Amino acid sequence: MFNIIKLLPSLHDKVWGGTLLREEFGMEIPSDTTGEAWVISAHPNGQSIVDFPNEYKGWTLDELYQKHREYFESSSKINTSTKKFPLLVKFLDAKGRLSVQVHPDDDYALEHASELGKTECWYVISAKPGSEIVLGHNARNQEEFEQWVSTGKWDKLLRRIPVKAGDFYYVAAGTIHGIGEGVCILEIQQNSDTTYRVYDYERLDSEGNLRELHLADAFAVTTIPDQNIQSQKHAVSILGGEVTQLIESEYFTVWKLQCCQTARFSLNPIEFYLLTVIEGEGEIQVKETTLSLKKGEAFIIPVGHREFDVTGQLEMIISKSND
Repeated sequence: MFNIIKLLPSLHDKVWGGTLLREEFGMEIPSDTTGEAWVISAHPNGQSIVDFPNEYKGWTLDELYQKHREYFESSSKINTSTKKFPLLVKFLDAKGRLSVQVHPDDDYALEHASELGKTECWYVISAKPGSEIVLGHNARNQEEFEQWVSTGKWDKLLRRIPVKAGDFYYVAAGTIHGIGEGVCILEIQQNSDTTYRVYDYERLDSEGNLRELHLADAFAVTTIPDQNIQSQKHAVSILGGEVTQLIESEYFTVWKLQCCQTARFSLNPIEFYLLTVIEGEGEIQVKETTLSLKKGEAFIIPVGHREFDVTGQLEMIISKSND
């Protein structure tokens, strides 16, 4: 049994992407329109690759999960466990604004897309002055929603929110949303890649065609009226830093760990944890294993551990599945 897994990201070109993943996180991006880095992913559309331990170096995360479930679930849960890795963690660099979109819940996604639904949350890493997101809508009923979408009454329909670094948002399946220009976020989500575009600002694809919309699906899955629910952050000072619980939801719990010297984070030994460094550098020690940490890197701590220690000046987002 090993103590920690280090992963390499799957990088994705997007029409709205940029170069921030290279400039701020040191990633070797494939183009100057790289929009996403799937740093912890077992999804077939973008697999993270194991970099450590050496025994599994080069394996995909899904391969490791399928062949060694004992690293991810306690012995009492293995026989009844899901066959799919539950979460996906990614950085998004929105040089341009993303489409206004919505994701389905589990029932709709399983029936229509043969995968999980997509509830997600966003931690804003950086945002240019004046940046905003779309989160929620103002339609009072289904008829009004469909009419405003069909007639392009976007200013009346969409709720726009100014954002800044350090903001956190919970985006339940069925919530109309969109990330604005100049925003970089870390997203923790269900392991799904099903998105229904509602509005794309008349944007053209690489071949000069309007990008596809998915209005029938969007009309079917959007929550009406909007029920945007945001969590209350809860911060606790610890020796050497601070831990803030950002959300505890049906699908995941997320914390932010700020370390200014040496900090210890307690774990439930029957669960595995996902770690992503969002600022600074340092070291992590899990039992006798010590690895360096730097901004943009991602790790998994398998089941069977009660704590880990972090040394350095850094910030990381920690998450676990509640499924």
